[in-house]
Amino acid sequence: MHNPLSILLRPFALLYLSVVQLRNKLFDRKLSKAWKSPIPVVSIGNLTAGGTGKTPLVDWVVKYYLSIGCKPAIVSRGYLRESKGVQLVSDGQKIMLGSREAGDETAMLAWNNPDAIVVVSEKRKEAVTYITRYFAKRLPGVIILDDAFQHRAIERNLNIAIINTEEPFTKAKMLPEGRLREPLKNLSRADLIILNKITDEERAGIIMREVEKTGRPVVKARIKTGELICFSGTFASSDEAPLPGSLNALAFAGIASPKSFLDILQKEGVTVAAHRFFRDHEAYSEKKIRAICREAEKKELSLITTEKDYFRMLGRPELIRIISSRPCYYLKIETDIFEGKEIVHSMLKSAIGK
Repeated sequence: MHNPLSILLRPFALLYLSVVQLRNKLFDRKLSKAWKSPIPVVSIGNLTAGGTGKTPLVDWVVKYYLSIGCKPAIVSRGYLRESKGVQLVSDGQKIMLGSREAGDETAMLAWNNPDAIVVVSEKRKEAVTYITRYFAKRLPGVIILDDAFQHRAIERNLNIAIINTEEPFTKAKMLPEGRLREPLKNLSRADLIILNKITDEERAGIIMREVEKTGRPVVKARIKTGELICFSGTFASSDEAPLPGSLNALAFAGIASPKSFLDILQKEGVTVAAHRFFRDHEAYSEKKIRAICREAEKKELSLITTEKDYFRMLGRPELIRIISSRPCYYLKIETDIFEGKEIVHSMLKSAIGK
């Protein structure tokens, strides 16, 4: 049975597809030229609008480069930030901006990687140019373009595309009918493809056979949970925070793939008695946070959210004050490349000439 809304959106999806394909043809035929950065560039992106686990992968790549003595600079658009133009989020020694000015994901990357340079800009070329000038005496060894698979205006030494194996693959549809930013066949533009969020090997195998037709290297990854952090309420300044398995909680988040978050919590043993989800990157208001806290208090529940949502609220201290009426946690997550890690290491080294 067809979804009536899907049928209504199809003409807009076809129009969007035409624009995307025309733009790609201009680059393919060299009618639009990509700018070459003086610093090696690694791009990490995807074909869909959010939910692929891109940010944890960017974090993984940043940490890998730091581990081999190569200082990285992250360049991001800073989605839904309140600032404009080129902004220095971190100079690799001191963090300058929070999530309101930098965007939640970018702020999280900066705080989790204090040795990395982080810059946001609507125009990535301007960000790279800023880095080459501002850090002329201590240039980074690599530029990491966050969410830039569709941004072809800058040449890259390595182009990484991520696929969320939890979503439909061959039946995926273009925006706004579906979540595809461009057709699946454009995966052939990637140098490396990462199948992420693998929980079902059989389903991942079906997708892998399709993806291998591109002739590009394909590696497998999954989301691994990390530390449970209590940032408000009873245990916020204590070493006696409960284990995930003893939590009875209300889960809330503004992310592209809430089901993945619920699956992770369930796997960790958290009892999710209620949940409230919002649009990806949706700004929290005092009204929304108060309503969440009232429900949690009424049902005698703790609160649990994602690390990205924590950083979004951290940019607004008044929200942290409101939520402190209840114990509130976030669960750190990491990328676990469990098949093909050596391929990734080799390609990341080759991108910087090592």
